[in-house]
Amino acid sequence: MKKVLFINHDIIPYVAETALARMGNLAPKMIQEAGCEIRTFMPRWGNINERRGQLHEVIRLSGLNIATNDIDHPLIIKVASIVGTKVQVYFIDNEEFFQRKGQTADANGKAYKDNGERAAFFARGVIETIKKLRWTPDVIHCQGWMTSLVPLFVKKLYNEDPAVANAKVVTSLFAEPKKIKLEKNVKDCIVFGSVTKETLLPYKDAMDILEFQKIAIDHSDGVIQTSPDIDPKLLEYVTAAEKPFADIQQEDFAAKYIKFYDSLYQ
Repeated sequence: MKKVLFINHDIIPYVAETALARMGNLAPKMIQEAGCEIRTFMPRWGNINERRGQLHEVIRLSGLNIATNDIDHPLIIKVASIVGTKVQVYFIDNEEFFQRKGQTADANGKAYKDNGERAAFFARGVIETIKKLRWTPDVIHCQGWMTSLVPLFVKKLYNEDPAVANAKVVTSLFAEPKKIKLEKNVKDCIVFGSVTKETLLPYKDAMDILEFQKIAIDHSDGVIQTSPDIDPKLLEYVTAAEKPFADIQQEDFAAKYIKFYDSLYQ
């Protein structure tokens, strides 16, 4: 039985329905129904109704600090089960990063000035939680730009950690929102341990979502296209990177996903 870790930007019913949030729900559910063992994570966005979603804190998993920009930030883990399914969702939370009413922008549509740092905290928070769960995935499947730093950290920071070192990392490409400029010091937010400034030299200093996705592609073992509306520049980048690639846009995708996972081990 394969063990698949899904790391998601959004999942319905906890946030409004989009193609990304729909796949955050469907992919874990269908892969689980196909016989795989799964775990699934997302940020505890401030617009999530905890009472309606029946979220509750997992004390034994909370309490760790994640350092970004040389500042320790407490990691809080919450959990809920999607009604009508057997899928349990773990939420990465922190009062400073994830208690705002918006997800990545305020009510006026202005992007938050620390989105890159939040992504770094989220990525490392998921991996540290997996270590605490003592659950070793065979595949780590990332969905949405907020997960873009996970492949980097798996391959560079946790590459000798038995919890994730042997996992194959898959990134799904979605039609993301318009380019969001990230904070000017975003590279400083990402640098930690063996992820150095030199590691990030291939990428622009003025990063946006597209640049983050390039980081994900470079450090993934395989890439999946989920929509016809992917930025052509990104698809060109995947081709140039010569990564194993699959165009899987059908509703009945579970068998094709599992076949793609298997191909990465051949």
